[in-house]
Amino acid sequence: MQQIFNFLIRNKNSILFLFLFAVSIFLTVQNHSFHKSRFISSANWVTGGVYSWSNGINTYLNLEEYNERLITENNQLRNIISNMNDSISISKQLDSTSFEGDYIFRPSRVINNNFAKVDNYLTLNRGENSGIQKEFGVITSQGIVGIVDRVNNKYSRVISILNSRSRINAQLSSTNHFGSLVWNGEDPNIVQLIDVPRQAPVQKGDTIITGGRSLIFPEGLPIGSIEDFTLDQTQSYYTINIKLFNDMTNIGYVYVIENINKDEIKELQEPDEQ
Repeated sequence: MQQIFNFLIRNKNSILFLFLFAVSIFLTVQNHSFHKSRFISSANWVTGGVYSWSNGINTYLNLEEYNERLITENNQLRNIISNMNDSISISKQLDSTSFEGDYIFRPSRVINNNFAKVDNYLTLNRGENSGIQKEFGVITSQGIVGIVDRVNNKYSRVISILNSRSRINAQLSSTNHFGSLVWNGEDPNIVQLIDVPRQAPVQKGDTIITGGRSLIFPEGLPIGSIEDFTLDQTQSYYTINIKLFNDMTNIGYVYVIENINKDEIKELQEPDEQ
């Protein structure tokens, strides 16, 4: 302990200088929007690089499981293709990252994934350079993952469905009854569907899918199955516990979804100015 005190006394001037220097940088960043934005961008770039390096090791260790997922997904796609009407002809070769219609799908890899906090995020190894923007949806072959909320050139951050800020339109697969998908911060395998009217024919084991009122996700994407449900205090709405199809503690590769008509729909839905 005495040696530590001696060291601090000998280097007090240098330590004081470093302390004041750090304080000055902090005050500059906090009080100037330009410096703050540049600092956040630089921090995201550094942390993204660290996440990418550490995730490379983790990806190698989980290659067998990822390959099994890809085999399952390829088998599902083969079944879909084999059941298509023979009269449908493909007039042109489609790009592997897009489909004709309202949505474009871009593959990406998760390089960081939080799931033990109340507000959890994921980091992807794709950003603006790959066409990723805010408010793009993120899914796997098993279900939804979250929504992009921050992007720089090389990386993007995703608000996980395991986040108190997350609210996603979802519905029962058997009917058009819908509600809001949220998370209570407890079990990473269980999320909640709230505001479902009591008239809905809710049954344990039923499938929950994305609803048609979202501008981010296509309708019909799988989310999970009903674990149990209760009525709220007013006896008017259900709170439904949903067991996720996705294992949110082990997300490797994802698809980022762009709704190419989102801006036009949003503009149409905005109230008229008086």
